[in-house]
This record gives sequence, structure tokens and C-alpha cells, in this order.
Amino acid sequence: MRTATVDEVIAAIDEAAAKEPGGAIAFDGDGTLWSGDIGEDFFDAVLKRGPKDVTRDALLREAREAGVTEKGTAGEIAHALHAAYLGGSFSEERICEIVAWIAAGWTLDELDAFCAEAVARWDLRSRLHGEAIRVVEHARRVGIDVFLVSASPLRIVRAAAQIVGIDLANVTAVRERVSAAGVVECGVHRPITYGEGKVTNLRALLGPSRKLYAAFGDNAFDVALLNASQYPVAVRPKMRLLERRSEVPGLVVLQQV
Repeated sequence: MRTATVDEVIAAIDEAAAKEPGGAIAFDGDGTLWSGDIGEDFFDAVLKRGPKDVTRDALLREAREAGVTEKGTAGEIAHALHAAYLGGSFSEERICEIVAWIAAGWTLDELDAFCAEAVARWDLRSRLHGEAIRVVEHARRVGIDVFLVSASPLRIVRAAAQIVGIDLANVTAVRERVSAAGVVECGVHRPITYGEGKVTNLRALLGPSRKLYAAFGDNAFDVALLNASQYPVAVRPKMRLLERRSEVPGLVVLQQV
């Protein structure tokens, strides 16, 4: 697996676009476009504010199924489930779902305002990966659509996308269920944007035949997304992705700037 410079990656994308115009590129968010995990940040921020009582029964069901403590407030149960995930005894995909609906009981307006305030408070701009952003900016400059495919909650990812400069119509992430009254419910729309679900949800936006010139990811659950592209690129890859690099033919590592 070789390292590729930003210019080499851009050249490969431009070459693909010249051969087959009308395609796109796609990025994972956490660890790829920016450092850290804004889903985790969001989860922590909601728990600090205090999840609404409506979440407790749903969290309790998750805890019972996982054999996690069933005692305490909604926030305490959520913390216990997250600790179980970190300890390897609770599904990563399942925790992604819980993180997305932990704000159940909030209206979408409340949630959007909270997310906009959060990304500003976290100074997300200072966490952007310069090498990835250069690719995004080039694609926008030459008219290649850029998509963002994240396993973090949709509303926080949309807030981050606005800072990165990615069209909100091109964002797909874990989407919470919402009532007819516009209130977040304890559930998500499946399949979520995790593993193969990243490709399924991206294709729902792209259409079945539109070319994906390049995909960018950093972790093992990006393998399917990377393989769906003509030119798979690892950005500051985690060990979990490096351990599976043989599953992604042609994978290159984007040189850090």
C-alpha cells in the first residue's frame, strides 16, 4: 500500500472524470474530513444536558438485551451502554443508532440549533484535515459533486457539512425517526450508514449507475464504501482499516499535510 500526494489523488480523480464525466467523490466524516468523532461529541453534549425521560424505556430495552445494568436514569443507562460498547460487549452499529436518537423528545428546530451551536463551540474548523479539504475544494472548483457519508447522526453531520462546504443535499448519515409533529423519536431509519449501509445510502443519492471516482475513509467500517469507488483512499487510517487493507485492492494512503 503506497502513499499518494494530494496532487496525485486530484490527478487520478480528474483523469476519471475526463474519461467518464458526471461522476462524484465521497468522504467519510469522522477521522477523514476532521479529527475526532462528532457523533461521540454530540452524544456527550446531549448527556450533559440530560436526555429526556422519553428515552429511558428504549434505553432500558437495549440494556436488557445486552445484559447491561438496568438501573438509573436515562443518562446513566446511556453511559452504561456506551461503556459496554467501548469494552467490546455492545455492538458498534447499535451504539451508532442510539447516538442518533439520544435527543428523542426534541423538536427538529431545537436539535438543529443545538448542533449549529455545538460545532461552533467545538471550533470544528480547527479540526479539519488539510489534505482532505484540499481535495474537496478542488472537486468543487472543477464541478465534481462531493458527498459526505457518515455513521454519526444526520443533524450534527449536516452542521459539520456546512463548515466543510458540502451541499446538504449530498449528505447522508444516521437518520433519526421523526413524528408528524416534527419531534425526534427513539429509533432510526435502517439500514444506517455503517459498513455496507454506507454504500446503500450513498447509492440512494447517487443513483445505481453514476460513477464514484474516489472514496475516502479512515476506519474498518469504511471498507465497503472504499471498495465501491474506482480509487479508494485512506486518510490518516486507523489500525482497524490497515488490518483489512488486503480487502481493498488499490488502496492508497493520502499524504498528510
